[in-house]
Amino acid sequence: MDAAFTAEQHEIRRTLRELLARSGGPDAIPAAVRTAEGYDPALWRRLAGGLGLPGLALAEEYGGAGCTVTELALACEETGRALLPTPLLATAVLAAPLIDALGTPDQRAALLPRIAAGTLTAALAVPGGSLATALGLTGDNADGAWAGGGRAGGIQARGPGEDGGRRLYGEADRVLDGHSAHLLLVAAHAGGYPRSRTQLFLVDAGAAGLARTRLTALDETRPLARVELRDTPAELLGADADADATAALTAAGRAAAAILAAEAVGTAASALERTVEYVKAREQFGRAVGSFQAVKHRLADLYVRVEAARSAAYHAARDPEAGPLALAQALEAAGITTGEAVQLHGGIGFTWEHEAHRYLKRAAGDELLFGPVHRLRDHAARRAGLFGAAAAFRQPAATASRPSAGLAYGAGV
Repeated sequence: MDAAFTAEQHEIRRTLRELLARSGGPDAIPAAVRTAEGYDPALWRRLAGGLGLPGLALAEEYGGAGCTVTELALACEETGRALLPTPLLATAVLAAPLIDALGTPDQRAALLPRIAAGTLTAALAVPGGSLATALGLTGDNADGAWAGGGRAGGIQARGPGEDGGRRLYGEADRVLDGHSAHLLLVAAHAGGYPRSRTQLFLVDAGAAGLARTRLTALDETRPLARVELRDTPAELLGADADADATAALTAAGRAAAAILAAEAVGTAASALERTVEYVKAREQFGRAVGSFQAVKHRLADLYVRVEAARSAAYHAARDPEAGPLALAQALEAAGITTGEAVQLHGGIGFTWEHEAHRYLKRAAGDELLFGPVHRLRDHAARRAGLFGAAAAFRQPAATASRPSAGLAYGAGV
């Protein structure tokens, strides 16, 4: 695979890394996550206004840069390195592509320029608490069971009423940036049981009957919320009242997985770099900890794992169909690398306040939110038909139905 980047792509990475290095510090993340928004609003304005980060992958007609998933993945790799809490993932990676894919011309013209400018943040709210299932990453989302399936539970859409609007009932847990987003994209079940379908609806943050509660999250840099809707007015995303949004969610999920893979690689790489610097400086028995052969071997294994995940992420950025598998590899690399980082930092790594813990919690939190790894791989294998191919190697029916000697012995025959 040719992983060479253009001069413009390198410039995006360099500029963002320098800005985050100047804006960061030991107390920057704790201060940002304790704000009402869960991120630093001033820094977000600089990222949006100065660098155009939320509009990187949006068309120029909407005020975006007209770039691709690759540029957005490179930007998220840098935010992953810094564990930067921003609404970039929820707004630009999850919500904006769905608005672009499903929205009417009027909806796109009204919303996407504001997203590109950073003045409008958005969040995707799906019922059941399983964002990975809704995006088609860990299971088939076509049956709509995760959205309520026409029965009790999930989020139900009623209408249209006399005014042409819809009303939503239900709740969604673990909504990324759901407590602070200006706009919610809510996945709801519509049509009742006979005409079952899943659709997306636009809900303004100030809508009546909407209650949002910020939750305590494992990873503070990924603020999560519970969204409750009680007779809440909503607008259908798109013009086709009979359309099903699951295909658009799946397509958005592939691209999001590729971007998330790059972000996880940034997290793993930064944790590894910080660990290498620590073992170079930390001395034990009169010599640097990093000079011990056992430590060198562990670090070398981590380096190979991170670089393999990086290659997979870069490939997926160019071909989002490979996104789920790349995400699985990147999440696995991040989990192992951050766990080893805590171990190799010794006693100080186990203190709750140390930065090594932040990297570990980011890796663990991302797998809870977008995984787990084995389900990402299982679903990708099923989509590729690997289990069907393996079935051809099963024993013939006559042989398989004959009990083995071990089974007969165990049964007392």
